[in-house]
Order: sequence, then C-alpha cells, then structure tokens
Amino acid sequence: MLQADFIQRVRACERRLYRVARTMLPQESDCEDAVQEALLRAWDRLDTLRQEAYFETWLMRILINQCKTFYRRRPPAPAELTEDIPQPEPGRTPLLDALDALPRKLRVTLELHYIEGYGIREIARILGVPEGTVKWQLNRGRARLKQELKREEACR
Repeated sequence: MLQADFIQRVRACERRLYRVARTMLPQESDCEDAVQEALLRAWDRLDTLRQEAYFETWLMRILINQCKTFYRRRPPAPAELTEDIPQPEPGRTPLLDALDALPRKLRVTLELHYIEGYGIREIARILGVPEGTVKWQLNRGRARLKQELKREEACR
C-alpha cells in the first residue's frame, strides 16, 4: 500500500477512530494522542496487514490496543467530592450518561455494533475475542444499559 492510499483510507475512517477512542478514554487529549499513536504504529507495521480489505478492522484493533495502553498508563483520577452538585453537560442525554456508566468492555462493544455499524464477526476480529463473547457482551451491555436508564429515570 502506498502512502497516498494509506492517507486516503485513514481519512475515510478518521471520525470513527476518534469516536471509538472517546468511548474508551475519558479525556479528549488522550483520545487525540491515542489516535495519533495508532496511526503511527499502523504506518510502521503496514507489512503486517494481511488483506487490504480488512484495513479498517486492522486499524481499529491497533487503536483499541493503544487506548488500553493509555488507560493503563493514566487511570482516571478519582473525582473530588464537593458540596456543589455538578450540572450535566449541555447536549448530554440520559442515554449518553447511561453508556458512560457501563464498564468499558461493554461500552466499546455496544459502540462498535450500534453506533459504528460493525458486525459481530468484525467486532470479534477488532477486539481479538470469539464471536460468542461479542454476542454475550452485546446482550449484557443492552441489559446493563436498560438498568442504567431505569435508574436514571428513577432519579429524576
């Protein structure tokens, strides 16, 4: 694959890469850094891509591994307790809040399937897990999401 082809294919999935990174990492600056690092690693390891048809899946896998590395290096800081109750961000919906409350593995699987439109087989390749695990994570994620939405509804 030539550099121009690589750039063109990366630009085609750039927004998707940022959305997935944002699902895994809480800070915007970490998301940008993770995507940048993933792109550098992908370019350096382009010879490991077996089939060009799977370029995006391969790149997404590199990104997810990079996000995991960032997460391990800088775990989220504990929130400080204050007397002020934080106001929700403008434009936030109960669904986004419920998604953020899910464990990272379930949140990423739901994001890849329902928001990014990947199939179960592709998600299994991206995450490096069996298809049955992806199905279980989707099922468990939907159930936990439903619980979170009910809990948030009760709090209002």
